[in-house]
Amino acid sequence: MPNIKSVMKDVKKSRLNHLRNVSAKSKIKTLSKKTRLAIDEKADNIQVLMSESFSAIDKAAKRGIIHPNQAARRKSRLAKKLQKANA
Repeated sequence: MPNIKSVMKDVKKSRLNHLRNVSAKSKIKTLSKKTRLAIDEKADNIQVLMSESFSAIDKAAKRGIIHPNQAARRKSRLAKKLQKANA
């Protein structure tokens, strides 16, 4: 543990940020997986899951948890899979 007060605060803040980042990434992965499975099974709640996935991805990109290009790539892949399933 550091002895300097400001460094202690930095350590505490970085640990909290790490937890927030891990949680957000996990949420993205879970929603994306549910969406992909719903597309494969041709479920009726695909649009709801798709919008939830896009929302979680956009929020993570806005907060700097994932890179904007990664967010665009993830959204594009989900949309592409849906288009392919509809065709």
